Amino acid sequence: MEYHNPVLLKECIDGLNINPEGIYVDVTFGGGGHSREILKHLTTGKLYAFDQDDDAVKNKIDDPRFVLIKQNFRYLKNFLKLYNALPIDGLLADLGVSSHQFDEAERGFSIRFDAKLDMRMDQNGKVTAADVLNTYSEEDLKRIFRIYGEVDNAGYLASIIFHSRKTKAIETVNDLKVTITKCVKRGKENQYYAQVFQALRIEVNKELEVLEELLTQSLEVLKPNGRLVVMSYHSLEDRLVKNFMRSGKFEGEVEKDFFGNQLTPFKQITRKPIVPTTEELESNTRSRSAKLRVAEKK
Repeated sequence: MEYHNPVLLKECIDGLNINPEGIYVDVTFGGGGHSREILKHLTTGKLYAFDQDDDAVKNKIDDPRFVLIKQNFRYLKNFLKLYNALPIDGLLADLGVSSHQFDEAERGFSIRFDAKLDMRMDQNGKVTAADVLNTYSEEDLKRIFRIYGEVDNAGYLASIIFHSRKTKAIETVNDLKVTITKCVKRGKENQYYAQVFQALRIEVNKELEVLEELLTQSLEVLKPNGRLVVMSYHSLEDRLVKNFMRSGKFEGEVEKDFFGNQLTPFKQITRKPIVPTTEELESNTRSRSAKLRVAEKK
């Protein structure tokens, strides 16, 4: 099964600062590229990986040091407790959609194919993108397009969808494109559709909510000096990660003690995010918007 080349592979491994006998977690297993590389650096250590996607489970690595947990990573702490794997030495999260999911037309993630508007990363999930488009209130549609898609004319877009669906349900990628064609600026079609699709995907999979849960739990599961390595692909995710690594909060306000010293749970290893080199951008288009941040628990 074709999966993407892992993005910023060397930088992720360097960020984890691997102890060969340590316990590591890859919460976004996917094609297993990062996991395979982590295993090369372990001797008696263990690697636990999470993925809720049935397709990813087919890439399971046959290695006694490896355990694949078919779950959403929002259940990180519960499952590590179940496996008696706490505390851990490092956690890696490569957020966003795998290119395999984009390339499978029937998953409905991509604007390139006509397919049912699905977009569920967990195929047992209840709500699809079509459900969002056909059942959400106009106000909720506007909110998700404005916040998650950063769409300029989110109000107009929501209104068009809300009124169009009364005559015909929006079920497929082409239905959606035809419905919203008058909202799109000429020459900016692909960018606009990408923003709309991003908003729907984030809503269907509750991506930001789940990311906040993961980051909060990372503090509880990491050992002191344990590493948190997170790669994000859009500004909303990156902002949450940056604020959390800086202050232990999502709003980013740093607490101070009585003497005015900053109380932060992490030491930031990367002040600025690491981004792909020109060579990587040329060989792996998926790395285009990647930003990698690394922090160490104090």
